[in-house]
Amino acid sequence: MITAPLFTPLSVRGVTLANRIVMSPMTRGFSPDGMPGPDVASYYQRRAEGETGLIITEGVGIDHPSALGEAGLGENSIPTLAGAESVAAWRCVTDAVHTSGGVIFPQLWHMGPMKEANTGPVPAAAPMRPSGLWGPAGRLTSLDAGYLARVSAPTRAMSDEEIADVIAAYRRSASYAKAAGFDGIAIHGGHGYLIDSFLWSETNQRADAWGKDRTARSRFAAEVVREIRAEIGEAMPISFRFSQWKQQDFKARLATTPAELEQTLGPLAEAGVDIFEASTRYFNRAEFDGSEMNLAGWVKKVTGKLSMTVGGIGINKGFYDSMAGTETVAQPDLTPLLDRFLRNEFDLIGVGRSLLHDAHWARRARLGEPFLGFSTDSLTRLT
Repeated sequence: MITAPLFTPLSVRGVTLANRIVMSPMTRGFSPDGMPGPDVASYYQRRAEGETGLIITEGVGIDHPSALGEAGLGENSIPTLAGAESVAAWRCVTDAVHTSGGVIFPQLWHMGPMKEANTGPVPAAAPMRPSGLWGPAGRLTSLDAGYLARVSAPTRAMSDEEIADVIAAYRRSASYAKAAGFDGIAIHGGHGYLIDSFLWSETNQRADAWGKDRTARSRFAAEVVREIRAEIGEAMPISFRFSQWKQQDFKARLATTPAELEQTLGPLAEAGVDIFEASTRYFNRAEFDGSEMNLAGWVKKVTGKLSMTVGGIGINKGFYDSMAGTETVAQPDLTPLLDRFLRNEFDLIGVGRSLLHDAHWARRARLGEPFLGFSTDSLTRLT
């Protein structure tokens, strides 16, 4: 199998990636009190040594009191970018990655509706929800009944002041990321978390300028991007992860047509996004009727921006299909992926579980070596 096309460089603003393979963000909970230590630096450095073209870190809590919190998620071990101490800790990580020739972005994260009350680094901080809604009940989800019982009750909607505070927190964390030596910024805008909850009509039922229609529902995300761009300048790239599916509802859809997708993501492209990460459960599936293109292909077409395909690359089962603890095997046949890449559907490929398990996955792909098997024992949580 010839994987050479995946090993061509790509320049994005002031950053050049050696190849098209990206480590997708995966929460691990190995940063006590929110501070990544030498083990975290070594973890990411090994992926750089393994020839990963771009490393996107696990979700990093922004400088806002309600950014993080869920019982059983290692709630005080999720890393943050919130002040001088975190800048110094992350500088050790970025230095290690750069020493090995790597490029690294932090994924800025606010859990929004998914935060559990009375948990996290600031237990008293209330969850932030655009309309006070966690999401619709009774949809297809893998979340356990106990968690659903604790979070599903409606709360009050966010005030304009609270919205402004969160947007400012994203900008502060972007400034800390720049000071820590990161090469760009990744924003988590999918999977039912805060930004996604503004984009999704089921959780954003506001009648004001933050939610009265599809364009208004995109305003919060666009303002976050715009503020980050103003803070970091023109040289650093911004990547934005979005998803049709939500943890609250695997069958949810932000857009049912290409035109709706353009209406949702166009404002973000205009605000300063360079790369859209199209998070799907299965990358090798058509997104809209009448075309074989996947979601990453459509977002590239309607926004004109670079796109990244995400979803089960190198794995023979979808993420939530393997939650029962069964063994899955890394799939050495990348032909469907290469076929789509050569059709110019997308520019980058996001590899998650395979890189969680094998730091040298990219190198094996380049050399045509057999991939290592993957076990769900290696898995923590996808973000």
